[in-house]
Amino acid sequence: MDVLHHEKVRAVAGQYTKMGKSVCGDSYFMFSTEEYFICILADGLGSGTYANEASTAACDVVAMHHEEDVETLMERCNHSLLKKRGAAVAIVKIDLVKKVVQYSCVGNVRFYFYSHSGNLTYPLPVTGYLSGRPQKFKVQRFVYEDGASFLLHSDGLVLTRVRPLLQSHHSLDYISSQLESIVSGTDDTTFVIGRLP
Repeated sequence: MDVLHHEKVRAVAGQYTKMGKSVCGDSYFMFSTEEYFICILADGLGSGTYANEASTAACDVVAMHHEEDVETLMERCNHSLLKKRGAAVAIVKIDLVKKVVQYSCVGNVRFYFYSHSGNLTYPLPVTGYLSGRPQKFKVQRFVYEDGASFLLHSDGLVLTRVRPLLQSHHSLDYISSQLESIVSGTDDTTFVIGRLP
């Protein structure tokens, strides 16, 4: 498990490689400053080395330019995947001062945002994947309140009941152990869970 602990945000990431493969086709990057938290999860098409090469390229771009807005970062990710296998990509950027979430996704990566009052926001991703061809990116924005939780995961994780899992009385360690227990190994799997205290 990879843990990010900051005064304004806490996050835990878990990553699991498909059975029989030596490398994971998923990649992620998460980072926080006093002003914002950013996370990208990229799921390279297929599995193995070429999937990993594609997903890593997208994450490396975000790591180098994390201060930029989400739409610009999606464009950079798309460009980085030219002549590579392609990847499903989701980027979440949370303004920790204004308490605004920005989210964009192309492909089968899921994002859930659970407010302290019990509302579950589930932005629908755009079908397809990034491969370098020109695309328009939709960025969704919404405000949040303290005590919110979020979950970002690749399609290797199959969830049926998200709302009870993300409730505020569950610790991040508990949630991550529950997610880990349903990883099947039939696909690369990555999740990032977080809480905004």
